[in-house]
Amino acid sequence: MNLNTLQFDELCQLNASLAPYSTYEIGGTARHLGLPATTAELAVLLEGSKHKGLDVKWFGMGSNILFPDQPQDDTLFLSLKRHVELTFNEDRLFVSAGVPMTWLALIGVMTGMKGMEFTYLLPGTMGAGIYMNAKYFNYDISGLLDRVYYIDVTRPEQGMQHIGVAECQYAYKQSIFQQNPWVIVGADLHIGEYTLPETERWAALMQEMKVSSAASSSLPEYFRYYQNWIGRLSAEGYDVPQEFHDVIADRGGKHHFDHACCGSVFKNNYEFGQPTGKLVDELGLRGTQRGNARISPYHGNFIQNVGGATAEDVLYLIRLVQDGVHTRFGFVPEPEVVIL
Repeated sequence: MNLNTLQFDELCQLNASLAPYSTYEIGGTARHLGLPATTAELAVLLEGSKHKGLDVKWFGMGSNILFPDQPQDDTLFLSLKRHVELTFNEDRLFVSAGVPMTWLALIGVMTGMKGMEFTYLLPGTMGAGIYMNAKYFNYDISGLLDRVYYIDVTRPEQGMQHIGVAECQYAYKQSIFQQNPWVIVGADLHIGEYTLPETERWAALMQEMKVSSAASSSLPEYFRYYQNWIGRLSAEGYDVPQEFHDVIADRGGKHHFDHACCGSVFKNNYEFGQPTGKLVDELGLRGTQRGNARISPYHGNFIQNVGGATAEDVLYLIRLVQDGVHTRFGFVPEPEVVIL
């Protein structure tokens, strides 16, 4: 056994449940699960997977993914939620793939960086946000980026590569990363002027960020933790942006964080002109349940796990919505959630 194989075996967990790594809290037992904390560990896992002939499926917090009930044994499920790093360099900020997007909003308040308020309570990590061009109303992640760093799964021996944001083919929830076998390592962001907290305070923040990122992917827990940050920021003398309160009112009003789910299941068809959630409402499907999966009674584009749902339960409801929209409105809504 060579050294890389040995390191792969040390870094890879065997027979691990995928459910704790998804905001759906759904997923069977994975034969191989990797949780790299550094780029070096990520490279070892990718090289080892290539040596062992394993297919690689990578993700962050698991907030936009539906894991299978019976994962294939020849797949390495690769979570980047422990890969957490922030590095300032003049007017750029390197953010690694595992940094929760909400932390950008919090760090923005504490350092004076502007334009990151919309990331507050965006469920997911930076790598996933870059992959899907995560957005909230008229703001999206691509608007913050300068360049993105990645490793090609098919050629991990080439090491880390980078691509400028202008070449990333960004559009509505689209990017070049959806078309290539590239694992996103992180990105440089435009940040303008900023003021770092004193050294001990900054070190404590970085440690808390690592702990919070590695924690459970439970949406109710996620909401409680980051909602409490409003009080913490106020107590430390920071001005909490009104946008934070607006996000809580909006997402709370949609009951986004009440149950395990992935947020919006389908992309909106802007050519048709109405959000998918409204079309589901017109079909009278809100509240429809299959097993322990349910189309939210509050928002037609959410499918919730109300306790013990399976991937097949969710897939049944996805197909139900697609068939209904196709029959009534003449098109098949495209899933936003990544279905493995």
